[in-house]
Amino acid sequence: MTVRIAMWSGPRNISTAMMRSFGARPDAAVSDEPFFGAYLRLTGAPHPMSAETMASMDCDYRSVLAAISGPVPGGADVWYQKHMAHHMVSDVGIADMPGHRHAFLIRTPERVAASYAAKNALDRPELLGYGILRRYFEWEAERLGRAPAVIDADDLLARPAETLQALCEALEIPWSEAMLSWEKGPHPEDGVWGAHWYASVNQSTTFAPPPTAMPRLSPAHQAIGDACRADYEALHRYRLGG
Repeated sequence: MTVRIAMWSGPRNISTAMMRSFGARPDAAVSDEPFFGAYLRLTGAPHPMSAETMASMDCDYRSVLAAISGPVPGGADVWYQKHMAHHMVSDVGIADMPGHRHAFLIRTPERVAASYAAKNALDRPELLGYGILRRYFEWEAERLGRAPAVIDADDLLARPAETLQALCEALEIPWSEAMLSWEKGPHPEDGVWGAHWYASVNQSTTFAPPPTAMPRLSPAHQAIGDACRADYEALHRYRLGG
């Protein structure tokens, strides 16, 4: 039976590198932000390539939910789904995905804020998704009776093999060394928005070295990072390897 993995994160959180990692597994299929079009259609949020994104994908939350819970692409043993928490603004949510194994990818708010602001306007904390990530984590922890898997991006970049092995163990799937590298360039599963957002990962063939100094933020962006801090720390204390 296929293991469906819902990996929840916010934007600019090395989530595409994680998708590349799972896409390199010989037993896996991957999906790139399947609710993105529905989010744009419902909210009208200003995003680069929003018209192209909506034209390229299903923009109805309920039919997207049916698709990601339905037939598995290629009959793969593992179906990795990259989900952005801030896209979940309708009545569809994590409670509608009981057949998935849920995990959470987090990153220091200052790094996320700096990376996001370099690509799109950042004017409120909700765009980074930390509040929904925390609510989803707490919901899944209550359902399971234990904490679900949490990965911090800094741990993943510092110790990719060890962190991915721990994640595979938590998700009860076999570890594959193939997850440590991938082909350079765009990948067929990428959303059309990759032309704007994926320049860095498209130049990569493995995880980047861990960052060192924290980015310097404007006062407005620092305030947004500060507003996300409590939600980040609530998940961070449960990270694998912590």
